[in-house]
Amino acid sequence: MAASVGRRGLCLLRNSVRSIALSHFLQPFQKLPLQAFRTDARNVHTAPARALFRLRPLPILLATGGGYAGYRQYEKYRERELERLGLEIPPKLAGHWEVALYKSVPTRLLSRAWGRLNQVELPHWLRRPVYSLYIWTFGVNMKEAAVEDLHHYRNLSEFFRRKLKPQARPVCGLHSVISPSDGKILNFGQVKNCEVEQVKGVTYSLESFLGPRTGTDDPPFPPASSCESFKQQLVTRAGNELYHCVIYLAPGDYHCFHSPTDWTVSHRRHFPGSLMSVNPGMARWIKELFCHNERVVLTGDWKHGFFSLTAVGATNVGSIRIYFDRNLHTNSPRYSKGSYNDFSFVTHANKEGIPMRKGEHLGEFNLGSTIVLIFEAPKDFNFQLKPGQKIRFGEALGSL
Repeated sequence: MAASVGRRGLCLLRNSVRSIALSHFLQPFQKLPLQAFRTDARNVHTAPARALFRLRPLPILLATGGGYAGYRQYEKYRERELERLGLEIPPKLAGHWEVALYKSVPTRLLSRAWGRLNQVELPHWLRRPVYSLYIWTFGVNMKEAAVEDLHHYRNLSEFFRRKLKPQARPVCGLHSVISPSDGKILNFGQVKNCEVEQVKGVTYSLESFLGPRTGTDDPPFPPASSCESFKQQLVTRAGNELYHCVIYLAPGDYHCFHSPTDWTVSHRRHFPGSLMSVNPGMARWIKELFCHNERVVLTGDWKHGFFSLTAVGATNVGSIRIYFDRNLHTNSPRYSKGSYNDFSFVTHANKEGIPMRKGEHLGEFNLGSTIVLIFEAPKDFNFQLKPGQKIRFGEALGSL
């Protein structure tokens, strides 16, 4: 008897708790202005859409934003798994509205703020934990650094631009073109139909990327009437072809870049632009990504004709420095998107330009980014590469 009474009391207690919880849940809805309309079955009470939207805007935004972020993370995870298995990842390009939405984010302003933050001197006691976290996150090999003591680096900028030990990157002398930096090979090969592949299956326009062809001391050539005529302006010798190579520098890589061959730099063109991420996932998602972003194009000549090296900026990498070019100021608010600024290194005193030796220091990024090489070479030029492989500065890219 006592047991049955106890069970009834427990049931009553559960029902009362449920009714209290239900009343708390329905309390916000009771304050809404309700409208009634009659159907054949029964009266239905509804609330205006505006009132329902005002009910919980923050959770709705968080739920949709979190769902989209989760979906993107799942896509990245799937791509990594396919890449690990050696399977080809089919490109899925962003729509125009997605690119426009991404470009509306003030990445240039955020990158300038990040650059200022990098210059802040860290307290001596904080340097080791901060740099150790970065080393652990991005897999930095500090044994290659010229200075391994983490307390030596006063701020993040100095740590990002750390120098290497002299013998850490031996320069290959057997091949004519070496890797200008550490990184990952995204794509390489011949330039076909004036379209360059940033990753397999996703291209960008050669003319949009480099801009109108410019002579060493003459004004720019007239705009090319067709794709092939622009390509012919770059290929200066009969029997040669145009080649390209794209190298992605991750945040944990060595951030300086060097001369990939013996050549002479005659011209610099600076394109102010967006600072979208250039990681391989974004390169597969946004067509002509490198044409949207800020970049510095160095052009000149090597023993086989035209040669160019382009340093492409990225989110938090608005700072691109060329050691011999003191007039270059990237991610500056005085420059507007959609324009470009030319500077010639050929003067009356120097009629050739800036000579660069293979392996010589050329410039640096403030964080990871991308290097694009576009050059002229004979048809028997061969790349010594595999797509997706890791490469280090000084290792061979290709040769004749």
